[in-house]
Amino acid sequence: MLKKIVILSLVFLGFGTVYGQQEAMYTHYMYNTLGVNPAYAGSRDALTITALHRSQWVGFDGAPTTQTLTLHSPFYNEKVNLGLSFLNDRIGPVNNTALFLDYAFRFKVSEKSKLALGLKVGFNTYHFSLSDLQSTTPEDIANNISENSFSPNVGFGIYYSTDNFYAGISTPKLFQNNYHYEESSLSSGLTIEKRHFYTILGGVIPLTEDIKLKPTGFVKITQGAPIEGDITANVILYNQFHAGIMARTGDAIGLLVGYDITEQLFVGYSFDWSFVNKTGLYNGGSHEIVLRYDFIYSHLQRIRSPRYF
Repeated sequence: MLKKIVILSLVFLGFGTVYGQQEAMYTHYMYNTLGVNPAYAGSRDALTITALHRSQWVGFDGAPTTQTLTLHSPFYNEKVNLGLSFLNDRIGPVNNTALFLDYAFRFKVSEKSKLALGLKVGFNTYHFSLSDLQSTTPEDIANNISENSFSPNVGFGIYYSTDNFYAGISTPKLFQNNYHYEESSLSSGLTIEKRHFYTILGGVIPLTEDIKLKPTGFVKITQGAPIEGDITANVILYNQFHAGIMARTGDAIGLLVGYDITEQLFVGYSFDWSFVNKTGLYNGGSHEIVLRYDFIYSHLQRIRSPRYF
């Protein structure tokens, strides 16, 4: 019962009058770039499919779980690039599903660098019902609080890249949609979808011929919440084995490992532990697994090897 009370409190912090960050978080943010920045579409010069699953705070009843699926590719030429982003995010009685189309126009800035402008268009479906929770009071008014909504949205992004560096800024949802609870005296705009801004950057630094350092960073900004930043340092051995550490400001630390099974197929796993407010004492940490596959087009012959981003 205590765990459910904690989760319910978290739900209202994220979706209530306190404007917290509402978007899903990832330790493998560097492999989920298209989800937040449409200008990333087509940047791997292949049809790329990436699947990610995250189980957060394992052991908590109603703890967040997230699944994402993205695919993107150049279309006709490297200037026109298309993508598709799918998200399913659940925490307690709240379930959010999103589907977005991504478009990126990419052009050369110099012989070794490119700049892309991206547009994201799609929708969220939002379901919230406290009747999904077990209440000790059958006549509790909370049992009648529910919400089912369909909300279109648009976003944009900018993405700059070279073979060894990338940086981008984006806001994947420009519209701040309002949701109202049904059959409740509490229906005075409790839930507002807040606009988020993201900054991403990363690079590859050769240490030896066979060892490279891959630092990456991810910053999230939204009204009414502290700025949150992730920083990760991965070591790449022989362009095949990946291992690293991460830290999230005010929240978590973690470990990542990955392996390029083939030139086209990558698999990664991460574990992070939340240390804020002693949350980590009551759960088994958060786990993620990511799979990425590049379908190499015949006219491209092969991906420029290796592709770090």
